[in-house]
Amino acid sequence: VMLTAKGEEIDRVVGFEIGADDYVVKPFSVRELLLRLQVILRRSQGEQEAATNIEFGTLRVDRDAHRVWAAEQELELTALEFKLLVTLYDRRNRVQSRSTLLSDVWGIDADITTRTVDTHVKRLREKLGAAGDYIETVRGVGYRFTDSPEAAAAQSASGDAVP
Repeated sequence: VMLTAKGEEIDRVVGFEIGADDYVVKPFSVRELLLRLQVILRRSQGEQEAATNIEFGTLRVDRDAHRVWAAEQELELTALEFKLLVTLYDRRNRVQSRSTLLSDVWGIDADITTRTVDTHVKRLREKLGAAGDYIETVRGVGYRFTDSPEAAAAQSASGDAVP
């Protein structure tokens, strides 16, 4: 929300063009400002609610209900597996190192070498079946959730997938 003394049409247009959700010119009433902010917050909460459900290729996730389906079959994931899947999805197409995943999923901020992440990713892939191809291994670095289901299918078909 832009609060400004500049009230000309060109100023308002430029404000919206650079990304403002609203443009309020001084003087303004506090009540009006609060109402405008409430509208923006309601709008953003609606967008967040829509993001609670994930549909990605054959994978479907309901975050609020803590449920996952792959190829229309409901899966039973542990709390850690669910958190790992959602974390990787939320950061899709960006490599997540093992230490980052240990910190963000497990809450372990230690400088240790462990295969815990690898073991959990392996189990998660097994449970996901064909949707397990959405989780890519980046050798020597960590894991990445693919950017698109089509990319995962192409990589799997070419034999480039790393277990």
